Amino acid sequence: MPDVTSADIDKHPERPLLDRLEEYYDAVPRHGARAEDIGPLTLFVREGPGWPFYARPTRGWSGPLEAADVRKVRARQRELGIPESFEWVAETTPTLRAAVEESGLVVHEHPLMVLDPSVPPAPVESPSGTVSVRIVGADDPTLPSALAVPHLAFAWPGTRVGLAGTPQLAEAVEACVADGSVERVTRRVQAGLTVVAAAVEQGVALSAGQHQPLTGISEIVGVGTVPSARRRGLAGAVTAALVADARSQGADTVFLSAGDDDVARIYARLGFRQIGTALIAEPAP
Repeated sequence: MPDVTSADIDKHPERPLLDRLEEYYDAVPRHGARAEDIGPLTLFVREGPGWPFYARPTRGWSGPLEAADVRKVRARQRELGIPESFEWVAETTPTLRAAVEESGLVVHEHPLMVLDPSVPPAPVESPSGTVSVRIVGADDPTLPSALAVPHLAFAWPGTRVGLAGTPQLAEAVEACVADGSVERVTRRVQAGLTVVAAAVEQGVALSAGQHQPLTGISEIVGVGTVPSARRRGLAGAVTAALVADARSQGADTVFLSAGDDDVARIYARLGFRQIGTALIAEPAP
């Protein structure tokens, strides 16, 4: 691959939008983590229990990125006892991938997709008469299962129907309550930092996801479905509910990172288009 210069990046047709996303990516973790600047990289370190954060390019950095920079951050992550994880956008920081891979990490690609402001949100419809799709508030008894669904869904990746069902979801709920995840997200919901939507059947969330609004932008994250309930249109309905809520809160830019190309095609049917590639780096299994 030929070297990518700053001039090449400036000419990218989506550069203004990518710059807005960089501001968002830098701002959102600061609500739940402290930031440590380590050369050209910023490490976000969670304060208290909950999902650990990652390192990403320092906002505004335009100099070179080398494997030595990555190794310094990895050493700090090991010192803190947190995962050696990095996240960034390929088109915005194209030189980081080579440095990360030279340090020994494995890079995973995810389509970065945006819903254009001109595209009206899809109608929020229940896939069947037994399922209701709704925003789940902090005092909703469905919230714990809505927060546990992604943990179970991502343990069984892909879009195929799987064996894991409500018994496994109950176990995931217990784990999320025990590790403080439910309490932490409940506080974020109360503060307006996170919105949760779910497809609910008989009082249990079978599919769920979140969006995180901030200054006119919101990212849809963690959309997943209980494996045994897949192929029923639940994730699409949940995503439509999240988009509608984000738009109602004034978000003119709604975006997400799809798990893979198959999942990206599902989001494309809702009006999302790919503008880049989100990259995640971590140690090999």
